[in-house]
Amino acid sequence: MPNEAVRTYERERKRQWRAGNDVKSGQRPNLPVGTALMLGIKGPKEGLRIAAIPDVQAMPGVPLEHLTWCGKYLAEKQPHVIVCIGDFGDFPSLSHFDRGTMQFEGRRYKKDLAAFHQAMELLMNPIRKARGWTPHLEFTKGNHEDHIRRAVNDDPKLEGLMSDDDLRLDDYGWRAHEFLQPISIGGVAFCHYFPSGIMGRPITTAQALLTKLHMSAFAGHQQDRQIAYGKRADGAGMTAIISGSFYQHSYEYLSPFTNRHWRGFYMLHEVHDGQFDEMAVSINYLKRTFG
Repeated sequence: MPNEAVRTYERERKRQWRAGNDVKSGQRPNLPVGTALMLGIKGPKEGLRIAAIPDVQAMPGVPLEHLTWCGKYLAEKQPHVIVCIGDFGDFPSLSHFDRGTMQFEGRRYKKDLAAFHQAMELLMNPIRKARGWTPHLEFTKGNHEDHIRRAVNDDPKLEGLMSDDDLRLDDYGWRAHEFLQPISIGGVAFCHYFPSGIMGRPITTAQALLTKLHMSAFAGHQQDRQIAYGKRADGAGMTAIISGSFYQHSYEYLSPFTNRHWRGFYMLHEVHDGQFDEMAVSINYLKRTFG
């Protein structure tokens, strides 16, 4: 049975959704492609505090304890909003990249799903237990979560047997946004990645995000991190961040050099009208402080 702190958190979460959410989880808004969905989350006059959690890539057999450390950090700092930028789960059983190889053998969707939920519980447990704090939780689905939809589309026999409802994001308190649907909070756009051109390829540099979007933005998808700064026509600042590595494991398809990329998440302070002060929080720092 959940303890009283968890029950209190869940009651406040439901009240917050009834009172302030005009967009239901998973709803496909009737917007032009690429238009950011304005969430209208209000904060204090000095601006919002937003935690942006990049790609976790949870899967069987990888270390996940950093998510407990992250949850404890967030419970201590208590941001107004937490945005999970997508690819929280890796779902290697649904990958087309190395299908048919020895490495692929033994992968199972059920195991992938269990790893996703284990990781989510580790992150959410400290958040649920924090008293007097119920942050807005926004989840922008990544291409790895979208593998579930594509698997069913490619093999219709799977319809009814698997869907992204298996992620149970609503149960955890997240408001889910479909893959490649940007959201806007405090004048900052968030999306797993921002597509460009006819083929919809990801914008791969932070400077290009500013050039193409003309607004502050945060994206994941790519390993390591990039930051770029610019000015709007009215003189206000713009900041774009690409950061897609919040995991401890390495990937065999990367070289020893490229596997040494930065891993962590970001706190955005005083978010208002597209401006903010960014603070990087590395996994190494989380381990030293909360491990």
